[in-house]
Amino acid sequence: MQRSDQRESEQSVDDLLSGVNRERDEATQAERSASSGGGGRLGGLFSPRVFLAALLLSIGGLLVGGAIPLVGFIGRFVGIAAAGFVLGVVGSKRYYTEVVLAGAIAAGLAFVLSTLFAVFAPFAVQLLADYGVAIAGVGAASGGLAGLVGHYFGRDLRNGLTQEL
Repeated sequence: MQRSDQRESEQSVDDLLSGVNRERDEATQAERSASSGGGGRLGGLFSPRVFLAALLLSIGGLLVGGAIPLVGFIGRFVGIAAAGFVLGVVGSKRYYTEVVLAGAIAAGLAFVLSTLFAVFAPFAVQLLADYGVAIAGVGAASGGLAGLVGHYFGRDLRNGLTQEL
């Protein structure tokens, strides 16, 4: 038989331990949510908000770069690389997935649309029917690569500017 004061001390120890366990569980849950990327990142790998910004910047860079006379075709990729560069310099995290995907979509779509409107309409439709996937694939691969290179150099510049001497 236990004494009443011994039972009270066991209950107070149990209450204390349950409070500590509850605080530890809350802290662990907070760390998990912070380490999973937070800020809307899906699985810590992809942020839809950053992707939308990267896509808009890539399309804008593509249009501005393509509007420059004499270097219009190459200017498109310079514009996509500039968009990736801006996100690399401004962003505090790595957004390679978002930038590459946005550059690939923008350039792939631009290749298909430029083929459609640059060639006589009946011929363009047949050309896209035969080689549309290849045309879009080349555009997507080159646009993704341009975005990747731009983002890499933007991150490198950010690292150099923020590093201690």
